Amino acid sequence: MHRLTGLASSLGFFSIFPDQTQKVERSKNVSNTSIQKNDADGSCAEEEEKLEFLEKYRSQYGYPESTTPIDELRSKEFARLAGTVYVDHAGATLHSDSQLRGALDDLSANLYCNPHSQSDSSIRTSDKVELARLQVLALCNAPPGEYTCVFTAGATSALKLVGETFPWSSESEYLYTMENHNSVLGIREYALDHGATAIAVDVERISPPSSKSRNYERGNVQIKCRSPLQRPMGSWTLTGEHKEDQELYHLFAFPLECNFSGAKFDLDLITQIQQGRHCGEKHSRGQWLVLVDAAKGCGTMPPDLSRFKADFVAISFYKLFGYPTGLGALLVRNDAARLLRKKYFAGGTVAVSIADADFMQKRDRTEQWLEDGTASFLSIVALRHGFAVINRLQPQNISRHTGSLTSYMATKLTGLKHGNGTPVCILYGNHHHNNDDDHHHQACNQGPIVTFNLKRADGSWVGYREVEKLAALSNIQLRTGCFCNPGACAKYLQLSQLDLRTNYEAGHVCWDDHDVINGQPTGAVRVSFGYMSTFEDCLAVIRFIRKYFVESEASTASSGLMMDDSINGGIVDNDTHATTSIQLESIIVYPIKSCAGFSVRVWPLSDCGLLYDREWLIQNHSGDTLTQKKLPSMCSIQTSIDLSTGMMQVWAPNMNHRLAIPLQGDQCSGTSDLILCGNRAGGNSYGPEVAEWFTEALGIPCSLLRREPKSRKLQSRRRTRGVGKRDDDNDGGSMVASEISFVNEGQLLLVSKASIDELNQRMAEVCNTEHAPASVQVNALQFRPNLVLSGSLPNDEDNWQTVSICNQQFTVLGGCNRCQMVNIDQATGFHHSQSQPLATLASYRRVEGKITFGILLTQDNFGSTHRSVEQNSIVELETDYVKWLHATYGRLLSVGSKVSVKRRMIN
Repeated sequence: MHRLTGLASSLGFFSIFPDQTQKVERSKNVSNTSIQKNDADGSCAEEEEKLEFLEKYRSQYGYPESTTPIDELRSKEFARLAGTVYVDHAGATLHSDSQLRGALDDLSANLYCNPHSQSDSSIRTSDKVELARLQVLALCNAPPGEYTCVFTAGATSALKLVGETFPWSSESEYLYTMENHNSVLGIREYALDHGATAIAVDVERISPPSSKSRNYERGNVQIKCRSPLQRPMGSWTLTGEHKEDQELYHLFAFPLECNFSGAKFDLDLITQIQQGRHCGEKHSRGQWLVLVDAAKGCGTMPPDLSRFKADFVAISFYKLFGYPTGLGALLVRNDAARLLRKKYFAGGTVAVSIADADFMQKRDRTEQWLEDGTASFLSIVALRHGFAVINRLQPQNISRHTGSLTSYMATKLTGLKHGNGTPVCILYGNHHHNNDDDHHHQACNQGPIVTFNLKRADGSWVGYREVEKLAALSNIQLRTGCFCNPGACAKYLQLSQLDLRTNYEAGHVCWDDHDVINGQPTGAVRVSFGYMSTFEDCLAVIRFIRKYFVESEASTASSGLMMDDSINGGIVDNDTHATTSIQLESIIVYPIKSCAGFSVRVWPLSDCGLLYDREWLIQNHSGDTLTQKKLPSMCSIQTSIDLSTGMMQVWAPNMNHRLAIPLQGDQCSGTSDLILCGNRAGGNSYGPEVAEWFTEALGIPCSLLRREPKSRKLQSRRRTRGVGKRDDDNDGGSMVASEISFVNEGQLLLVSKASIDELNQRMAEVCNTEHAPASVQVNALQFRPNLVLSGSLPNDEDNWQTVSICNQQFTVLGGCNRCQMVNIDQATGFHHSQSQPLATLASYRRVEGKITFGILLTQDNFGSTHRSVEQNSIVELETDYVKWLHATYGRLLSVGSKVSVKRRMIN
């Protein structure tokens, strides 16, 4: 395809890579992508898989006709990716090192300033900005006399600009494909506010052609309209009533490439829509304009605007070459620009304005009156260093390269089967329509995206959040959810409007953990490739899915429990209480959520669990609860409570004085509502002196909140067996809601020392197998438990139904779901290497989307005022302090006490 080669050359496109005067032959490039063997198991298999890949995609992969093969490109320009698999290029691709250095050198060597002036530096800046406009036009082969490049704050701003300036009227129609980003859907608010009609459409291939009412086709493409949306006249907020002598305009919007599935759209649609051949006689009145959202797709196959003359094209530069962010462009056809009705004016957009009179004259040039204020000129100047990458590799070669990885992954994922023969992956998009050699042609209808969901051997869906969490443990950065494309998500997942509303009423919103509702996925997993992606990235994702989600024939014959059978220690007790040597080894109280706790020998129970445990939390200035997941340094804040004096002491290594907080009395200055684990809770905030202490200690604005009594209840939860499998024995059922503090779930958390020892043994074995430099060893504090037991078998607690300590009985709610917070060393605040211990836990303690370790408990007699204590149930009861505790608080737990358990009935 001709791409204004002469213009590109004259614009000074240059390489960011070392100059080489001689082309490298394809065979030599292939040798440069050879596999580096290592001692780890599977290296030979990896080499064989790569040879298999190259046998099919040798001519497409790795830029075989370039002077910079993929391995050299990756090692020199993206060394920061070492050990990380980054496959979210549809979200944002990555900048190269030389690109960033080139931009920095440029800004360091040259004086650039506000271009709205006549100084030498302003003129120099204006020249660079105009050069950048031409580079953007050249990317899309847009004739400069026919199109104008308008810089915006991003692709979303470009789309918004079209929506707010389009000449809407009450008879206008806004048609948009279901597969559109929210930024395109948002345009309908402008249309509806003018009284226009908004209609979502499906663009489908048909064979043979057919004709139906309001379904319009051309050749093998059919446009099916869904129910029209229109607001009553009384709700219009903008004047939109159409006048007889007024020109009528409609808008049709579609993406160059669907950011959900990677499906591409036929650009012949542009001419079809503009000529009105999609709408029949009834709807042929007026002029149709076409908007193409090219934010996704421009980096691999930009639209050829010399052939497909779209009226508006939105572009995002960080999706093209990673940097700069916060900058986009709207390519607007000059004839269409004359129709836009822009009201607001700012600096640089007008030729003249009078402050005390209703008089203003906008500038003549399209970009001058559409760009508000001073453009982001330093970011615009930096664009040429990004375009150098595209020019060096060429979009068609990038398309071939990323297409080969996409095709290979889609083929491999489609072929994955469980032991019982059922498929593992369900793919979305046009992967089955593509020819492997078509990735650089207009006929290619699939971009470099592989979107899928996973199924278990029993046919149930794997939640996408489970996939994302496990991927993070494997240093794989991918994307999950709906990707701000609700229409494509609903279409591919076959979710009705009722399903979507029901999911929302069930609490599901964007970016939450509700990945499967009523047995159906609410989103998907997306892998997307960029120009620097490698076969090794592709293979790492495939192997990750094989490792964690392909069930063997043996495992499919079981009940679906993915937990390693060996963790039950071979002990199954269908009887009553166990007479064992289990005893309570440690009690730890954590007064402030996510801060350090303190160990005690004896401690009272309250109606919420351990007295004052998670009684306080820290909230940032936005009202979000702070935890170590966001701020690992919280573990450095130390606490202690002296019940006899009624004071809590708080200190931190970077603070020169301690904070003393009375346990009783009203020191709080206000109330605050917060969301904790998806539920509302009440808290009372302390004054500025306390807030300033925590702000200085943590380095961010924050405040301390104390729990509002009876503001949180333990939600009804079915008792779970061990790691989360539902227990259907006769004791099962719902718990009566009891009060909880600021804990996530369950009044107390218990771990077994034997289970921790076994975990350390497993991590040592992993270290030896993978030749890691050092084995990670953890202790009980890594899991922030309240109670630590000794004397039990490893993981035997998974089968417990009740636990009795010091004449107090607790019911086991189930396993404690673990996240990456357990990888934080509680002594230093640093993350452990190799994503341990969570990575090892995931290998043998994962079921139904959860990785569990430890068990959650709730008191059976919460609210009881019973103060009697069995003889010898409290160690050291004879001490005056313990006697005082018993007299004051009644129910106590003591280190060294015997523990009796009742195991679940297991069939």
